[in-house]
Amino acid sequence: MDGRRAANGLSIAQIGILAALYPAVWGAGQMLTGWWSDHIGRKHLITAGMLLQAAAIALVGAGTTFGVWATAQVLLGVGTALVYPTLLAVIGDVAHPAWRARAVGVYRLWRDGGFAVGALLAGVLADAFSLTTAIWAIAALTAASGLVVAVRMYETHPRT
Repeated sequence: MDGRRAANGLSIAQIGILAALYPAVWGAGQMLTGWWSDHIGRKHLITAGMLLQAAAIALVGAGTTFGVWATAQVLLGVGTALVYPTLLAVIGDVAHPAWRARAVGVYRLWRDGGFAVGALLAGVLADAFSLTTAIWAIAALTAASGLVVAVRMYETHPRT
């Protein structure tokens, strides 16, 4: 390592670790959470996952050290592992097999479109105010999504 440092004094190696933590935890975790949602239902895992993601994003906004950001990335990975396979399972629960593939496509269109709109919104907020403001806004939107799920979604999978 050549000793170069980025913002907040992080090394290139630390930045690499932070970048790897989230997908590693998400990927490994969803093997458990997909199975878990088949046993306890979908709604509560999605709600908990969205709220955990919101808290993790807020922790990124509040943090200034490697340890805080590493914790946030692990929590974000757990939250995403709770949400990602479970939302797809909801489609399997409610969509007739004849139109299930189309339903997944529509879900992905809206989900991926949300990523694009969210990135644009974050960019506008970061330019107009600050990067921290953008992060907090995304945390608030994610928390609002979790609360909407808690209030509006019905359980799609009977408990076994």
